[in-house]
Amino acid sequence: MTHSVLRLGATGTIGRATATALIARGHAVTCLVRRAPAIPLAAPILIGDVTDRATLTAALKSRPFSAIISGLASRTGTAADAWAIDHAAHASRLAAAKAANIPQFILLSAICVQKPRLAFQHAKLAFEASLATSGLRYSIVRPTACFKSLSGQINRLRAGQACLLFGTGRLTACKPISDADLAAYLTDCLTNPARHDQILPIGGPALTPIAMGREFFRLLNREPRFRHVPVALIDMIIASLNALGQRSPRLKAKAELACIGRYYATESRLVLNPATGHYDADLTPETGSDSLFDRYARLIRDHASPDRGDHAVFCPPGGIAGDFSQKNRDPGGPILTGSLKRPSQPFGIAGFHKCPTGGHSSGLGLKSLKQPL
Repeated sequence: MTHSVLRLGATGTIGRATATALIARGHAVTCLVRRAPAIPLAAPILIGDVTDRATLTAALKSRPFSAIISGLASRTGTAADAWAIDHAAHASRLAAAKAANIPQFILLSAICVQKPRLAFQHAKLAFEASLATSGLRYSIVRPTACFKSLSGQINRLRAGQACLLFGTGRLTACKPISDADLAAYLTDCLTNPARHDQILPIGGPALTPIAMGREFFRLLNREPRFRHVPVALIDMIIASLNALGQRSPRLKAKAELACIGRYYATESRLVLNPATGHYDADLTPETGSDSLFDRYARLIRDHASPDRGDHAVFCPPGGIAGDFSQKNRDPGGPILTGSLKRPSQPFGIAGFHKCPTGGHSSGLGLKSLKQPL
């Protein structure tokens, strides 16, 4: 059986891969995008604001659709952004889908919502609950991490710098999945009854940040070099930003981003075992055939820079930067990226700078520190 699919959140690397997978399986797919993408998509596009219900309603009337696949997520994960996009915009889409008698809705969510401490996680969970009780056939896909969110240190390691890790580098683990394998999984949710009306955690083989770093040094034929950053450093940043945020909304927003960074530095992205309260790799399903280490090898062989797409929102000019992939976005991994500079000035907080590509991760920067690391 083939479907006519409206794809929301289609211009990132996962969205593009999903459009390609849908077409390869014989489905008709239309992508609703805010603006024409710089790189053409494999599928026809409709241009409009995906957060506007009237725009979405008009798109749904433009042709008969049998399913919606949504991968749209808030860009920052801060409370206002998360509730506007991860919840309200999705709720509007769901209402429009029901009004148009579209029977199926596939949502790309995130594994981290199973232990919610952050605004975007609560926003996602609220919409997941609405979708599950909507009467539509649904699939809620919660990937553990994407390859692109774990590739942020490639260029610095190539340049001979140390690999940056939080704590021991074994605080967390995840099961990264490639864009292509995740796209295939999402596409098969259309026709696989076992995936209907289900919450579906999914990933690949489990890895820790230190294991990823060691493999990359092996591929480079270099002796491993690591620099360990204490989690207490993030706590110090959060405390400072919270104090300063009492008088500055801008710094309060940065404190939210720092909390997101800390979460990804200390929480694994695996299924949480309800019986033990611990993350469990054995309970986390795996799919696909792509290997993260094969991706690393290709990047080295081709002298290429990783296309992190929407996983590269914040690129600090200096200090400590973390690749804290969020949400589906979480799809969304905290292998530390950026640079670690020795201080020459009193303590200060760097701004969060958007990369040209935009996207899903948050980088945490320090202009300087009182003590050398």
